[in-house]
Amino acid sequence: MVASGAKEVASSQTLKRNSDDMGWEFAMLFDPDDLQRVRCKLCGKEMSGGVNRMKQHIAQLKGQVTPCLVANADQQARCKASFEAPQKKKKLKEKEADEVRAEVTIEGENDEDLNAVGKGDPKNAGPMDQYVVPIDPNVPLKKFQRNINDSIDKERSYRVGQYLTRWMYKKNVPFNAINDDDFKQFCEALGRYGPDWRQPSQYLIREKMLLQEVEKTRDLLKPHDVERANTGCSIMTDAWTDKKRRSIMNLCVHCKLGTVFLESKEASADAHTSLYIFNYVDECIKKIGADNVVQVVTDNASNNMGAKVMLLQI
Repeated sequence: MVASGAKEVASSQTLKRNSDDMGWEFAMLFDPDDLQRVRCKLCGKEMSGGVNRMKQHIAQLKGQVTPCLVANADQQARCKASFEAPQKKKKLKEKEADEVRAEVTIEGENDEDLNAVGKGDPKNAGPMDQYVVPIDPNVPLKKFQRNINDSIDKERSYRVGQYLTRWMYKKNVPFNAINDDDFKQFCEALGRYGPDWRQPSQYLIREKMLLQEVEKTRDLLKPHDVERANTGCSIMTDAWTDKKRRSIMNLCVHCKLGTVFLESKEASADAHTSLYIFNYVDECIKKIGADNVVQVVTDNASNNMGAKVMLLQI
């Protein structure tokens, strides 16, 4: 009997989960054959469901497990907060996704630009319309039991995803690109448009649409121009070599609102002398405005130090 108890204690001490979840402060494994069974360190109750069930037990959350009567108020609050954290994180992520989708608009600014994108001809009233009423968006729809149509929609959605992933595989698009908000907005806009959408031509992408995005980006950066004039900014320069052994020089501008990429140039055929770097940085200072520049940040290479001396002599 004593040997059996000693064996059980030794087993509970060796069984450990490689996890930093705070629930393990109150839980311990005791069954080598079932790692989902845990024992409360406070009251000794044994239960299935792992560390999440233990946090419900300590927090005295009703529904799936009896409460721990030994846990104090602080322990209850900590376990409750830890148990509810993933749910809050999920709701926050859903809220952010809804906000991204809400920013999508495919309607034109006026009737001359775009009269009806993604809309067909107006529907004429039929004989059955007198027996129905319009849908009130303020009234939540009831949840119905899943039927065969739900399975068909799921299968169709999966097939659409296959077309997307096939294109990603062929063009070496990074998998995490689908997490980008711009891609999510594209999917939302495409869904709102409906069938028969045609992708823009290469000419539109590299000409009209590109110029529009450039102007949109400039509009987004206007607050940075105002902040530079008010509090000043720093110019940051750097040179590096890409995978094709091309020498690239970058210029960025940092102010209170953050860092903005200004420009870059390929300098593979040029000697990176102090005069060359000075001329490049001096052009940037003129674009930003000399009165707005507080400092120039770079590394301590000899050619950069030579350019620093030239800048101080201006």
